[in-house]
Amino acid sequence: MKEGDKEKRGNMSGKASLIGPLWFIGWLFTIGLADLTFWKAVLALIIWPFYLGNAL
Repeated sequence: MKEGDKEKRGNMSGKASLIGPLWFIGWLFTIGLADLTFWKAVLALIIWPFYLGNAL
């Protein structure tokens, strides 16, 4: 990688630090919207990434 390429890419740490909390807020919203119980929400947290990974 050349020096110029590194400057163009910028700093991703600011954006990456927002993804986790944003995902968690979305997950909590989905649990509330779907009216899931605690254990169903935990099960969804475990199973959903598996199905998402298989779909991609």
